[in-house]
Formats: sequence, structure tokens, C-alpha cells
Amino acid sequence: MDERPHDGPLPGAYPVPGGSLPLVDGDRVPWRPGPGRRPLPWRRYVYGGVIALVVLLLVLLGIVG
Repeated sequence: MDERPHDGPLPGAYPVPGGSLPLVDGDRVPWRPGPGRRPLPWRRYVYGGVIALVVLLLVLLGIVG
């Protein structure tokens, strides 16, 4: 890969028409729930926790037994 020679700081970011606002370095990307992206209901977290506990129990029983 050809790299350009370092001749000073890189140009600053500028907003793109119709795009999102520029982010500060190291900041997280914002997430806005859209029409097809809804937050998970609490029941899914409970189901995931129960499945994780069952798998952990089976692993421990496999190691001990």
C-alpha cells in the first residue's frame, strides 16, 4: 500500500449534506431505533439469561462428572 508522505496534520472533518453529525474522536456511534429496530423486550434478556445458566450448568456437570 502506498502511503502519502507526512506533511502536517490531517484536514478536519466536515459535515456531509444529509449525513449525521461528526463524532468526537473516541466517542461511540449513536444508535437511534428506527422503524425496524426496536429495543429488545425484557423477556428476551430473561430467556437469554436462563439459557446461559443452563449451558453453564451443563458445562460444569460435564467437567465434574
